[in-house]
Amino acid sequence: MIRKIAPLTVGLVLLVIAAVLVWRTFGGEAPASRPAIGGPFRLVDQSGRTVDQTLLDGKWSAVFFGYTYCPDVCPTTLQTLGAAARGMGADQSRFQIVFITVDPKRDTPAQLKDYLASSAFAPGVIGLTGTSDQIAGVAKAYGVYFQKQGTGEGYSVDHSAAIYLMDPQGRFDSVIPYGLTPQDTRERVLKAIHAG
Repeated sequence: MIRKIAPLTVGLVLLVIAAVLVWRTFGGEAPASRPAIGGPFRLVDQSGRTVDQTLLDGKWSAVFFGYTYCPDVCPTTLQTLGAAARGMGADQSRFQIVFITVDPKRDTPAQLKDYLASSAFAPGVIGLTGTSDQIAGVAKAYGVYFQKQGTGEGYSVDHSAAIYLMDPQGRFDSVIPYGLTPQDTRERVLKAIHAG
């Protein structure tokens, strides 16, 4: 007898595989030679302002891909990053959080602005959206997997859950894996800041 596998199950399996591949490739640490992660992009922030990759210049950036209707991974990750940032002391001014949607259809600048204004997240999180092609392009540049699941307004989006730590020149430094505590996340970021 052949059992039908639900699309959500397949999506979750692919998400886990993608996360494992990222972890096995980068091990959560900066490799000796930096892989080609990131690059030029042109998107719109939650204020409706057009921005590009230069917004990463001058600060250490935690770049995370998700969407505002995400029920678990995205709010948990943003809360973890916020708690990590709040414990950095003077180094907090050298760090920023950048949230790039993988659901541009629903995540308009206004939607991102409302979502990121939550007191559960750190103040100052930069939310980015764009056209479907722009989002596909930046996701590809960062090696991010995402796939829409379901139809109608209640669809979900399976996506990679890794955080990409970028240095103040906008270059890839390391992967911060999903599921770390705020303290472990903070230690990884501070280690990079003080080594760089």
